[in-house]
Amino acid sequence: MDNNPWNKLSLEHAIQLQTELRSKVIQKSERTADGFQTVAGIDLAYWNHGEDEYAVCCIVVLDQKTRQVTESQYSFGRVEVPYIPGCLAFRELPLILETVKKLTARPDLYFFDGNGYLHSRRMGIATHASFYLERPTIGVAKKYHKVNGVDFTMPANEKYAYTDILLDEEVCGRALRTHKDVKPVFVSVGNYIDLDTATELVCWFVNEESHIPLPTRLADLETHRRRRELS
Repeated sequence: MDNNPWNKLSLEHAIQLQTELRSKVIQKSERTADGFQTVAGIDLAYWNHGEDEYAVCCIVVLDQKTRQVTESQYSFGRVEVPYIPGCLAFRELPLILETVKKLTARPDLYFFDGNGYLHSRRMGIATHASFYLERPTIGVAKKYHKVNGVDFTMPANEKYAYTDILLDEEVCGRALRTHKDVKPVFVSVGNYIDLDTATELVCWFVNEESHIPLPTRLADLETHRRRRELS
């Protein structure tokens, strides 16, 4: 984590970089939802030790057809960048990229526990990371934090019901109820994929045990396990 190229970046330059990358986002998929062979979930967990903050990043890779785990890797280290709303990627990317390097094969697509295009500058972690991963990415957040003061409309209490979230008259995300009688998740394009395909993939990877997709659910469970070991 000490080699983080963004730890000296000012907030002004961080926002400028996000703004420049925004024009390069491609909300179009070259594959159908069933055309991805391997899909990865990425999640991070944090803890404090004295005055220092640490994090562990876990990546769990699944075979799309069988939904079985094919690989799991993790990395941990001291966190150099403080939490700044809207700039999460600068804090998490170094550890994410370090963990990606450990994978024996590059996944076809990545799920993130967080937002993508559903962001004030359309540059959530799933979108920002895509430029380094060079793969389609999807953001699936468990909670909704108002973007530019915009709230969402609760979808009908039916499995796979959804409502679109508009920012400046542009559809930037979707509130999706993956099961009846559960809270919705918030789906957004990361990059190199469209929102309908992203939604279809989220629905495919949800099972009866969880209302969030398996890739990020398993990554989340793994980060908590590793954090207990490491902290």
